[in-house]
Amino acid sequence: MTSLPDGWIEQNKALVRTRKFPTFADAMAFANQLAIYAEAVDHHPDIHISYRTVTIAWTTHDAGGVTEKDVAGAEFTNTLLT
Repeated sequence: MTSLPDGWIEQNKALVRTRKFPTFADAMAFANQLAIYAEAVDHHPDIHISYRTVTIAWTTHDAGGVTEKDVAGAEFTNTLLT
């Protein structure tokens, strides 16, 4: 991959981004919005929630790393964060 979506790092064969939200409810609302997208495209990120901090990791397990599906997921995630 030549360039990563803004705000993302490549770590352990995944695109990873962490965001701290103002409240726990905001963190949960974000995760729920992301879940709706993931279900719609049938591609699901790893989502870790620790109180107000959410870490998202997009990877394609079958491919053994990052694919265009993950880049698209990261780009969509960015739209939720703006």
